[in-house]
Amino acid sequence: MPSKTYDFLAIEPKWQRYWEEHKTFRAPGPGDPGFDPSKPKYYVLDMFPYPSGEGLHVGHPEGYTATDIIARYKRMRGFNVLHPMGWDAFGLPTEQYARQTGVHPAEATRRNIETFRRQIKSLGFSYDWDREINTSDPKYYRWTQWIFLKLYERGLAYEADVPVWWCEELGTVLSNEEVIDGRSERGNYPCVRKPLRQWMLKITAYADRLLADLDGLDWPQSVVEMQRNWIGRSEGAEADFEVADGLAAGEKIAVFTTRPDTLYGATYLVLAPEHPLVSKVTSPDRRNEVERYVRDALLKSDLARTDLAKEKTGVFTGAYAWNPVFEDRTDPRARVPIWVADYVLATYGTGAIMCVPAHDERDFDFAIEFGLPIREVVRPEHPIEGDEQQKARAGLKREVICGGQRLTCFVGDGIAVNSPLIDGLPTAEAKKRITRWLEQHGLGRFRVTYRLRDWIFSRQHYWGEPFPILHLEDGTTKPVPESALPVELPHMSDFHPKGVMRPLERAVDWVNTIDPDTGRPAKRDTNTMPNWAGSCWYYLRYLDPHNDQCPWRPEVERYWMPVDLYVGGAEHAVLHLLYARFWHKVLYDAGLVSTPEPFRKLFNQGMILGLTFRTRDKRLVSYKDVKWVGDRPTHPETGEELEVTVEKMSKSLRNVINPDEVVAQYGADTLRLYEMFMGPLEVVKPWNMNDVAGVHRFLHRVWRLLVDEEGRIRPNLENPVGSPFLERALHRCIEKVTADIERMAFNTAISAMMVFVNEATKRVQELGRSQLERFVLVLSPFAPHLAEEMWQALGHERTLAYEPWPRFDPAFTREEEVEIPVQVNGRVRARIRVPANATEEEIGRIACAEERISRLLGSRPPKRIVVVPGRLVNIVVS
Repeated sequence: MPSKTYDFLAIEPKWQRYWEEHKTFRAPGPGDPGFDPSKPKYYVLDMFPYPSGEGLHVGHPEGYTATDIIARYKRMRGFNVLHPMGWDAFGLPTEQYARQTGVHPAEATRRNIETFRRQIKSLGFSYDWDREINTSDPKYYRWTQWIFLKLYERGLAYEADVPVWWCEELGTVLSNEEVIDGRSERGNYPCVRKPLRQWMLKITAYADRLLADLDGLDWPQSVVEMQRNWIGRSEGAEADFEVADGLAAGEKIAVFTTRPDTLYGATYLVLAPEHPLVSKVTSPDRRNEVERYVRDALLKSDLARTDLAKEKTGVFTGAYAWNPVFEDRTDPRARVPIWVADYVLATYGTGAIMCVPAHDERDFDFAIEFGLPIREVVRPEHPIEGDEQQKARAGLKREVICGGQRLTCFVGDGIAVNSPLIDGLPTAEAKKRITRWLEQHGLGRFRVTYRLRDWIFSRQHYWGEPFPILHLEDGTTKPVPESALPVELPHMSDFHPKGVMRPLERAVDWVNTIDPDTGRPAKRDTNTMPNWAGSCWYYLRYLDPHNDQCPWRPEVERYWMPVDLYVGGAEHAVLHLLYARFWHKVLYDAGLVSTPEPFRKLFNQGMILGLTFRTRDKRLVSYKDVKWVGDRPTHPETGEELEVTVEKMSKSLRNVINPDEVVAQYGADTLRLYEMFMGPLEVVKPWNMNDVAGVHRFLHRVWRLLVDEEGRIRPNLENPVGSPFLERALHRCIEKVTADIERMAFNTAISAMMVFVNEATKRVQELGRSQLERFVLVLSPFAPHLAEEMWQALGHERTLAYEPWPRFDPAFTREEEVEIPVQVNGRVRARIRVPANATEEEIGRIACAEERISRLLGSRPPKRIVVVPGRLVNIVVS
């Protein structure tokens, strides 16, 4: 006999045990027992978590719940569904945690994974746990090393001395993105630029394909644009500016520009602080100032240096260069000063730029700041008029009065002026003409450049994949034989960094080895791979996770790939996704995968924020301690009303919600439903424990459709059919939920189910068994534990996970009547219900006959009746 109330504490563990014992969500593929090749496939993937020491907070399950709804829905629609889960377990965060706690990274990883797995399983996600992977498992990273060797064999992995960010405290190289204002993002430790020998991956060789193939992806436009900008393909010309004086006189400074048509407007050059010519061109009287500026600049991250909003800084070197388009060097415009400024990066273009302040916003601001000339060389085809926004859209970005002179910055295309070689030409033709002239005179050349740089692939910490490379006595390198993979990470009790010495260098017995081909001494590489390595290809290992002979079988890959839906946070919009696409394309070229792109559709869920509570004197109060008086949060002891702000969940703000607490108090189905009901999946939204209870009450109401006050199955459910009214309401619900799941609008799908439950509750004696069964199936992707329990109580012995998705009849979903407002002279005076198929004439007649409208009209006949079918009626009487 069912419980009187919705007993989630008993129901949820029961069904989680059932699913695990029966392997309900096992996903057989080609070659596996039970595989049905006649079904279409659907591969739905989460960005797998990094198992940190803190465990999950309620923000993590948002994306997992969304993918689980899709996975359950697609199974019911007849798809073979692959829905796996694993752990991105290597990397610096775990190593830091291990250093702080004294627990070895391997043990910390094991414990953290156990916590994450328990928490995820408690939420009832329909993962195929037989496919679980762990990137720090030698059985997994054996194949990460194998893929690295494929890159090495194809000339895409190489060693080079490059300037990198070094963090002494963390003992490793950091990427530009991990350094903010010269300090590590993790730990806020000081970082310095220094040259180190690093493993590099030649991602630049794939720049054009990474760019071109974005066009065929069903991805958020914002992510596509971020990748385009990160790759940063630019066509233009490289012009040679000759140093005019000093020790470097006669040396060429190559400058790349996308606007060679503006060369006549170049009034100064800027070198990156790292440019090799800085020290040579700097005059003796400027040396101290330039060296001080360069030192300060090298402490800033690339992102900070290129921030358009930051104050412009720079220093004059005391040197000049010749502008190549001025053949007459007696022309005062031919000699331009050479500056150093940190907004120019050595890693982009040539590390030197020509500056045309009349036609570039950043150059304009710099020129105003330092009193440099501004010379117009492009004029709009037509006068630019309108307000500031209209002018900006037309390309006029700045207008200032300086020294009684009106100075403008126009960045659009137009007509060349004050440029003898190209005067009067439109921008496109002027670019071609000046580039040809530079090439003909040996002063420049056409160039394509990229913002993208080869990927620094080395790390100097311990917890990562070893490189499968041997260093030989003659200084050369060679790959470890495939038969010797994996090169396992040695166990080290002391893995702490010590200066520039890599932790693995201290594993002497591991480092010193033998070249298997010659028997001569060799050394293992003592760098480790970044944690990006394991996540570059994990979606492929899910296909065949227990295969010891190869990373995946070709027939399995051909069946499941590409990933049909990939869901994760927007913070991975560039690096992870770009790196994974790069590796995939290399594997595609090697004939190891069948698709040129890994992820067909991408969806970024919005972040879930926490409510932070503070007293008037700014003391933090934990959300657990807040006492609510109505909708006012108050201090539990003083009764003081608290200030509430919405901020990122953080232990330091005491606003982190552990999903274990929500599950214990309300159940997993409530948490799942609430996370999807908070708002559109893609938007940022705050978690509010007060609102969770409302969703929980909804699930209780669903349960009460099944049982009466005594806990007995309702007698009306012996009727297989139910009332026509509820049948129509159910069909409308099925139609709405189906459409909303397809477009991942889960909040409105839940609203539609709430509408049906309201109608069914009011007419519960009219509810038939078939109607409740179909509703339970519709609810099941969202609240699977409750749905399974109700399905069983309705007499079904097997799980509902593979029951067909209910169909709706369009004839039942059409409204018989619609409600529309009636206006008199533009003001709403009444609302009427009319047949959905009523004519305009009939609607007008019903509107005029409505009691309040009739009273307003009196004896006056309407001058005009305007009917917008299904929307409104407007009666004009004067």
